[in-house]
Amino acid sequence: MSGDEESRKRLVAAGRGAERMLSRSLREPTVGELVAELVGLGVPDPDEPGDLYGDGVVGRLERRVAELLGMQEAAFFPTGTMAQQVALRCWAGRTGNPVVALHPMSHPERWEGGALGLVSGLRTVHPTGEARQPTAAEVTDLPEPFGTLMLELPLRDAGFLLPSWEELEALVEAARERDAVVHFDGARLWESTVHFGRSLPEIAGLADTVYVSLYKSLGALSGAVLAGPSSLIAEAKVWRHRYGGQVFRQFPQALSALAGLDRELPLLPSYVAQARMVARELESAFAAAGLPWFRIHPQPPHTHQFQVWLPYGADRLTEAGARLAEETGTVLFRTWSAEGGAPGIAMTELEVTAPGLTWTPEDVHRAAEAFTARLPL
Repeated sequence: MSGDEESRKRLVAAGRGAERMLSRSLREPTVGELVAELVGLGVPDPDEPGDLYGDGVVGRLERRVAELLGMQEAAFFPTGTMAQQVALRCWAGRTGNPVVALHPMSHPERWEGGALGLVSGLRTVHPTGEARQPTAAEVTDLPEPFGTLMLELPLRDAGFLLPSWEELEALVEAARERDAVVHFDGARLWESTVHFGRSLPEIAGLADTVYVSLYKSLGALSGAVLAGPSSLIAEAKVWRHRYGGQVFRQFPQALSALAGLDRELPLLPSYVAQARMVARELESAFAAAGLPWFRIHPQPPHTHQFQVWLPYGADRLTEAGARLAEETGTVLFRTWSAEGGAPGIAMTELEVTAPGLTWTPEDVHRAAEAFTARLPL
């Protein structure tokens, strides 16, 4: 067994045995627990026929997401990667331009193995290379035509960053002036309403199409939904089949997603508010501990997820977090990464969900003190 595998198993065991945490890790539930949770959701009509290739409960999920986003139609996809590739290639066919303007830190560029070009025949250009959302001026000044502007909201790898509402409107307008359509990578769009101060239909209404994840914020087993105009979604369903996304049975994902819309969606604003408190208290605790350098990014967080940077090696920070969980029953941080940072600096992503709502500022401060006490001198 590799060192990384041993570390993952140790962290999972520590998390499962902990009494307090800010959020559950997706690695921690067992198969039995996931099955029991699915059974515990209940079924509105247990005599309803099981779905075949996406009808029944899957259709109900699609209609509900379309309504929530204020879009005409929606289509369920097994993965967000597939949903976005299909959306972008459909728009390329309609605009006659295979060029997609997007951030180099966005999901298709970082995490999909070059699939936009290799699988879908698209080409990408970057309005900016900086770790922030692009500006309207940068979109306007792109030196070549592009058919689609894709905006990841929030931009996860840059720190779950969102533009202001006015900046977002300007970005969309800049794309329209370039005769381009707009697609939102809204994997985490659900929790962006707090930062924007706008409803989901208002936000999604700026774009031509929107993709949303069903598991990243809603806690579903898996899956994604693409929403937009009826004609585009009809075409997307054809390409979904061609890409191998027409799965025979999809009711487990659909049922868990519908439960997530009922259970998690109303709580997301409270998660964002609690994350901002946690970020504030971590900053105070790190300063009180006399750490030579630290950064909470962004401060305050734009969503219920944010980055924490500390001037230590990733392995040492991960070890300190594991020891804290094992010795005190409190999980504050899990895995740290040195990727993308300067030597001797590491980053972790912190998320606050239902388990973290009970934490007080004093709880955060004490956990941060206990964590820093386990760091090397």
